[in-house]
Amino acid sequence: MQASRHAAPASLPIGSDADLAWVRQQVRQAAAELGFGLVQQTKLVTAASELARNTLVHGGGGHVMITPLDTGQSHGLRLAFVDAGPGIRDLDQAMTDGYTSGGGLGLGMSGAKRLVHEFDVESRPGEGTTVTVTAWATAVPPSRPGV
Repeated sequence: MQASRHAAPASLPIGSDADLAWVRQQVRQAAAELGFGLVQQTKLVTAASELARNTLVHGGGGHVMITPLDTGQSHGLRLAFVDAGPGIRDLDQAMTDGYTSGGGLGLGMSGAKRLVHEFDVESRPGEGTTVTVTAWATAVPPSRPGV
């Protein structure tokens, strides 16, 4: 399947455990359509799972914007997890390896950050949090001569 150069962003709600499963499924499907390999898909879905759970558990729910990216030479996927919850009081602590507030995969945000190419967090106490991640599919290897 060819990646669409005109694909519009999709917004998916995150308000229940069922939504978490749906987000994982949609991220995997979008990544596969963009040419992500299985390992890349798994990394992105794992990061998305952790961040979606954070949106639900700590942010009180919200949504994720899934945006396909196409530079003409590279395909990628940007995921923006948005909530209007209490915000992250101590971002440095939240980004510390091994830090967990319980209930997630145990990766924390620092683990999710290692699974993607780009990672950004904007959080204001009392206003909510937006975590944006971007992953790029590797270039397709050149075809072998005579194939």
